[in-house]
Amino acid sequence: MRLLLTSAGVKNPSIRDALVDLLGKPIADSSALCIPTAQYAHPMCGPASAWRFITGQMPLPMCDLGWRSLGVLELTALPSIGEERWVPWVREADVLLVAGGDATYLCHWMRQSGLADLLPSLQDTVWVGLSAGSMVLTPRIGADFVEWPSAPDDRTLGVVDFSIFPHLDEVPENSLAEAERWAAEVGGPAYAIDDQTAIKVIDGTVEVVSEGHWKLFPA
Repeated sequence: MRLLLTSAGVKNPSIRDALVDLLGKPIADSSALCIPTAQYAHPMCGPASAWRFITGQMPLPMCDLGWRSLGVLELTALPSIGEERWVPWVREADVLLVAGGDATYLCHWMRQSGLADLLPSLQDTVWVGLSAGSMVLTPRIGADFVEWPSAPDDRTLGVVDFSIFPHLDEVPENSLAEAERWAAEVGGPAYAIDDQTAIKVIDGTVEVVSEGHWKLFPA
């Protein structure tokens, strides 16, 4: 997959340009599926925020970018309808738009649904993550970001080899000092990124796209 891992969506022209580059064509010519699943396990989210994400009624640009078509892929529904039905939907989409919320809950349903197993075969598909939708592809998210009571630990899918601390300096508890403490906990390389920053990954090559500020914590 081609990855655009954001803190708060496609917030500025630089991130939008990175998205178009990953797509290889205009947004208006691209089909998208949005995944709201992570919303349901976070105490600050729920049905209303999931609706706002899907309909673009939130200040985190994802679903309202002018896609040729937009559908909803709810991961909790997939095990009950069979892969022969939903896998073609995913393969036909140009991009997956993945909402924030709780990354461990999202990780659980990516595995339960079979989407996690499908990812390696989606070589031309673009994954655009928002906060937890980005963090789910990392090895660990840190205990501070686990809100789902049934999460066994803070481990996630490990598609990339670095962790992400989102919303840097956007709220007091996400200060650089807190990010440094968090990085020491998760171990391995990690990025702290603000809401004007994204991480672009193509074939393992990592590029930070930013009109804000960020910090790399080496392993």
